[in-house]
Amino acid sequence: MAIRVIRNAAGNCVNFLGSSNPVYWNACLSAVVDSTYSDRINIINDIRTVAEGTTIYEFFQVPYSDFEQADGTAFTNATEAATYITAQANVASNTGSFVLSDNDTLNFTLDSTDTTILVDNGDSYAVNTIRAVASSAGYIDIVKHTTNVVIFGDLRVANAQIAGTTVTQDLATAINELNSLFTQTASAGGNAPVITSPTTVNMTEGDTLNYELTATGGVAFEWVNIPQGIATVDGNNRKLIGGSQLVSDTYTLTARAINYYGVDEVDIDLVISAPPYANTKSVTFESGDYLGANAGVLESVMGRAGNGRGVADAWTISYWFKAPVHNNNKQTMFYFGGNDEDNDGRIRLRFVGSLNSVRLDYGSNNNCVIWSSPNNTLPDSTWKHVLVSYDGGTTGSGSGSLNSYYSRFKVFVDGVNITGDGNWSHSNYGLSAGIDADILRIGRGDSGDYFKPVAKVDEIAIWDSDQSSNISNIYNSGSTHDLAQLATSPKHWWRMGDGDTYPYLQDNGTANNCVFQMYNMTAANIVTDAP
Repeated sequence: MAIRVIRNAAGNCVNFLGSSNPVYWNACLSAVVDSTYSDRINIINDIRTVAEGTTIYEFFQVPYSDFEQADGTAFTNATEAATYITAQANVASNTGSFVLSDNDTLNFTLDSTDTTILVDNGDSYAVNTIRAVASSAGYIDIVKHTTNVVIFGDLRVANAQIAGTTVTQDLATAINELNSLFTQTASAGGNAPVITSPTTVNMTEGDTLNYELTATGGVAFEWVNIPQGIATVDGNNRKLIGGSQLVSDTYTLTARAINYYGVDEVDIDLVISAPPYANTKSVTFESGDYLGANAGVLESVMGRAGNGRGVADAWTISYWFKAPVHNNNKQTMFYFGGNDEDNDGRIRLRFVGSLNSVRLDYGSNNNCVIWSSPNNTLPDSTWKHVLVSYDGGTTGSGSGSLNSYYSRFKVFVDGVNITGDGNWSHSNYGLSAGIDADILRIGRGDSGDYFKPVAKVDEIAIWDSDQSSNISNIYNSGSTHDLAQLATSPKHWWRMGDGDTYPYLQDNGTANNCVFQMYNMTAANIVTDAP
């Protein structure tokens, strides 16, 4: 037979029907899941545990399935059973009148500070807030001092005790003895607590919280809605620590300060900001090193289905580059497009080592437009900012429209438009086909074409629009900066080391969904060399 947990109608005691255990007073017991067996619970007598200095169990390692709710409903797990039993047997405050029987005793004592009346059922009251009066039945009622609301009704004189000694067996004398205990030199009234600690806490991502709740007149403290990763300090539940893993956002916690006269409750806003911008790292490439990511994520940004539709197909790519001291002419800086270099459209930026120039190929080997910068555009071992934009217009395939196709692109180095200084060429009058989303790489093309020792790349950003008119804000006079603060933030943005953990380079753009993986590299490829 299951043990049914039943709290009586007056709310002042709980019975474990079906067991040999006695009836227990409210606020006497609490239940926990056993630390060894997750399907068993322990029920602790909190009053006796405090009094005897060791944990006193009324039920120990009992399977949760041995218990039922008051209506006979079974519990689904040990946590549910423990929570239910605690709620029935350990309510911290009395919300109604306790109706006492012939067998119910109450023992009242004054705590060591002379400020609190302790009751052996687990309740406590500030001095001067309760008093004893005679009931109509000739018993003792314990009432709230200011409102006369009955807290304990019909306490028999024979069952009333002060510090373990039965009161005088005369109703009037017993009431006087109790009121003498209840009335101390402190004032008959008191003030509810007032929370005085700050209600807004500002942190930066990665910082650790160290916050302590303070209140004038606070005796006990509670927290609600504490985010995961933040916890109270053992032995001091006013103090909160942790939170280093929380991302930038505002988290609202509810704090309560409690004393015997009332409660103060406030919301605490924990405001976590992104760390301040600092550019301290870049990624270095040697032969065979490259970055790869899911090209499909960028299909709507840099891909297209056919000849350009206009602004819907526009894009911009921006990055910082430190050229290697190497004359190889096929060092791929950026590649997006198809697998078949002869027939599939792609966007490829190359470093031409023998000329220290940059080359843009838009299209396939068979159909493309090609732009090459002047010599020494990207000097050896020197940080340079490169921005290439495409306005989304048509790029092929009529011989009479080549200049129109060429005009779709702009190239800037260190904020200066050098498009007109470069040379244009083509294969079969440009590309009228689409750009497929098969490959997305930094430092490698479709068939190799790796960087040579030692190239460095930093702060790669991509927009799904033509940002050539905003070059001055993006280049920022040569100072790297927080691109998220621009009027138009990049759709994708890789910091290339800052905030990254090998082997992944995170996307900090508004899309925040394209992660580069480092191939043939180690953590040492993230270096402290930045523009």
